[in-house]
Amino acid sequence: MPRPLMHRRHVLQGGIGIAAWLMQPGARAQVAAEPAGASAADFWRLARAGGCVFLMRHGATEAGLGDPPGFRLDDCRTQRNLSEAGRAASRQLGLRFRDEGVRLSAVYSSAWCRCLDTARLAFDPHYPAHQIWPALNSFFQGQGDAAAQTREVLQRAATLHPPDNWMLVTHQVNITALTGAFPAMGEVFLTRADPQRPDRLSLLARLPA
Repeated sequence: MPRPLMHRRHVLQGGIGIAAWLMQPGARAQVAAEPAGASAADFWRLARAGGCVFLMRHGATEAGLGDPPGFRLDDCRTQRNLSEAGRAASRQLGLRFRDEGVRLSAVYSSAWCRCLDTARLAFDPHYPAHQIWPALNSFFQGQGDAAAQTREVLQRAATLHPPDNWMLVTHQVNITALTGAFPAMGEVFLTRADPQRPDRLSLLARLPA
């Protein structure tokens, strides 16, 4: 089924983010193929089975790339934030998860306001309140420690077992480092840890924004 067309601005922003990630050492060797034949029905079937780590890129934002110079995590006014469309889509996503009968035993978020707002709007009304997990913080343009943060998420994901599921609301660079694939804003990846591939989460299905 063809993907919906993305707004030109989102395509350009995504392309720049992907290019920045690909410049990191070893990144080109990690690029993963799309999950073959996965459908929306597959997504919800696997989700209800449990043992899934959902990786969600924050919802659609206002125009821009990254954050303004001098932004602060403790002041949302200094950051690039969700657009009204991103807020509305986040609310609808949370309702869809609830209506599909998906269990979320925990919701974790990056400390960036666009991620926190996505988690709050989508999941707090229906699931345990979101928690900040610093390993999900952006490492775009050299922020944070990409290798250590990715390793921490992978190690913790390996401890998850059905029927529990976790929702991780984070950034494109983080999700790409964990899976080798590139999410659109508001897109959700359904992944599971694979003991045969401890360096990556297996991408089994995608839920487009």
